Amino acid sequence: MQAEGVQTHQMFIGGKRAASHSGRTYAVVNPATGKAFALVPKGDAEDARAAVDSAKRAFQDPAWRSMDPSKRGRLLNKVSQSIRERLGEFAQLETTNNGKPLGQAKGDVAMAARHFEYFAGLADKIQGSTIPVPGNRLDYTLKEPLGVTAHIVPWNYPLVMAARSMAPALAAGNTVVAKPASFTPLTLLNLAELCKEAGFPDGVVNVVTGGGEEVGGELAKHPDVELTTVTGSVETGMRIMELASTNLSRVILELGGKNPHIVFGDANLEKAAAAVLNGIFTNAGQMCWAGSRLLVEEGVKQEVLRRLVDGANAMKLGDGSKPDTTMGPLVAESQRARVASYVEIGTAEGAAVAAGGGPPADEALGSGYFYRPTILDGVAQDMRVAREEIFGPVLTVTTFKGEDDAVAKANDSEYGLWAGVWTGDLRKAHSVVGRLESGIVAVNEEPITFPQTPFGGFKKSGNSSEQGMDAVSSYVRTKNVSVNLG
Repeated sequence: MQAEGVQTHQMFIGGKRAASHSGRTYAVVNPATGKAFALVPKGDAEDARAAVDSAKRAFQDPAWRSMDPSKRGRLLNKVSQSIRERLGEFAQLETTNNGKPLGQAKGDVAMAARHFEYFAGLADKIQGSTIPVPGNRLDYTLKEPLGVTAHIVPWNYPLVMAARSMAPALAAGNTVVAKPASFTPLTLLNLAELCKEAGFPDGVVNVVTGGGEEVGGELAKHPDVELTTVTGSVETGMRIMELASTNLSRVILELGGKNPHIVFGDANLEKAAAAVLNGIFTNAGQMCWAGSRLLVEEGVKQEVLRRLVDGANAMKLGDGSKPDTTMGPLVAESQRARVASYVEIGTAEGAAVAAGGGPPADEALGSGYFYRPTILDGVAQDMRVAREEIFGPVLTVTTFKGEDDAVAKANDSEYGLWAGVWTGDLRKAHSVVGRLESGIVAVNEEPITFPQTPFGGFKKSGNSSEQGMDAVSSYVRTKNVSVNLG
């Protein structure tokens, strides 16, 4: 018997809602309460194959394949407008499904709309070029869509991460099969409905819910999938690359991070501390680009730490739907257990808990997956908490002596996604920026991004960039044409 208030959702394949062929479902849980509020199909490889078949047919259909690029742009704009019109509805669903505060969810939904809007404007500007060659010849290039693209979407930003990769893929003329994370499938299912309402032909946008290996693995190795884009862990990215290699298909990876905030003594310490707090405790620290490592110059460490501890202790934990909540729960009990284990590891290695360090004492929060904003002081470079991605509300604090030491410690990581530099000396800022091994660097600013700015990391943080004009190049192939005019 279905529990009261639990809604049943369907996958979206071929322009229609669809149950899994097996009939299996699983429960989606509100992490603030620990209670199920939705049922979705537990798809498997057969469902993934059905979605790919649908997307392939749609790609070959002249209704999509021959559509004027400016019309594709108008469809993307319609989706953007619809997301904005339903911003409150999408944000509330995102908060209930993911746990983040409603204000953060509204920002995410607005960002998703901006991604569709931005790539709508690029749809009729994907163009080749003419090339001067010897002889009486005309040589030019064509930019063609790849075909079926697979999008494996994470649970920390379910809607905006889907929009970030789906919008350029559609703008370029590809068709899409998206797999949301098992924890957070609901806003992506609603997005597929919006695409249908906007006028996308059936089969152009498909969404399959289910397990990572069963659905995501099948998509990555499917011979008709030309590209798989993944936002997730390093281990997931490596597995997807392995599966995709059987077809030599393209893979876009946006993976983990262990990102440093470098605070020099000449920085505006008040602004720096506020940004560090936002950079690690937004979305309960469940961000690949969270500023999880504070590298602070020795002389100002105590002042900065005092501000951080006061800020962490003042944060209000609670249901993200409540207006006074500043940090919501972790997405699942397994994620909270992971965070707790790392705090135990850190203290065993010699770090000191300066703030947080466990679940809240408030009994009203006992059924949710809450963990207090935590700061670990005295963290050395060789500690696991300084090197491994915790993916939760845990900030590590390490001191440095001078510019060279700061850069060396910042780069001493297998990751290279984001870094922040705080200083009042622009000469120093530019010098440090040029030496950091990070795909994204912010100066005197917390983590921030825009649809028009590239987003991607170095080293084990990824192999490509999403967003911006360059993102479209991942979703097209180049054909050279040489015409002998003699």
